[in-house]
Amino acid sequence: MSDLDLITAARAVLNPRRLTRSVEVAGVGSALRTASGSIYVGVCIDAQCGIGFCAEHAAVAAMITAGETRIMDIVAVDWDGSILPPCGRCRELVVQVDDGNADTRVILSSGVKPMRALLPDHWLVG
Repeated sequence: MSDLDLITAARAVLNPRRLTRSVEVAGVGSALRTASGSIYVGVCIDAQCGIGFCAEHAAVAAMITAGETRIMDIVAVDWDGSILPPCGRCRELVVQVDDGNADTRVILSSGVKPMRALLPDHWLVG
């Protein structure tokens, strides 16, 4: 699977909509590819009270539910399809679910970087 295929998978789950007056969903989509080659996707849930979560978290949860932890590539896209970098919380989650994920390829609008480059001097990444 190419980077463009992964970006396309993330864009395919975009479906921005309001569920209630306090919850919006699917304005960000994420896709990741695991060491086995499986693809997992997820969307964000934005709740006004702050208990929502990012699309990357949803994709990671789907991956873990399937029994996998090692992420080879990950990407997130905004409601308009543009590529977003993972937030700090997402970076932390990816690295903490598997030590090898410090080497996950993160697809960015400026190119590709390993997750470890997005976490300089991290307490877990050696």
